Amino acid sequence: MSRLKTLREYVDKELNLLEEEKRTSATAHLYGVSLAATILAKKRGLNEELAAMAAMLHDMHAYKSGSYDDHAHLGADLARKILDNLAITTSEETDIICSAIYHHDDKLVIDSPMDELLKDADVIDHCFKDSSKPIKEKEQKRYDNLCEELGIYKINA
Repeated sequence: MSRLKTLREYVDKELNLLEEEKRTSATAHLYGVSLAATILAKKRGLNEELAAMAAMLHDMHAYKSGSYDDHAHLGADLARKILDNLAITTSEETDIICSAIYHHDDKLVIDSPMDELLKDADVIDHCFKDSSKPIKEKEQKRYDNLCEELGIYKINA
């Protein structure tokens, strides 16, 4: 079984403990960010599997605790415990994944390429999933840069 599949089975079991509405939203978000992360990693020449794994874990602390307070930093700690228990990554890979999770909420700061990738994948999911919602101020510049990078341009109607 692939490492990503092993991780997804773990995440799915954890999400199944949530009430249905929260579970549906959490599943859609984690899988959406994972897909976006995989695409961006392929485009940017980064490790697709690690990008997808970071995305699958990036909001697990918030979903398990019910709180987004300091969820990125606390989420990195939780991700490290999960990855250590599953024993599916090297210590270097775990560090890369946990760094991306730790920094993913700092949308206005520039960090390592994998950290940036997770931030961007999160923004893609936030901004493209429901275009009727306004784009958050802290995500606007990143959203505009992603549209340019991906060749998606606003057509004036």
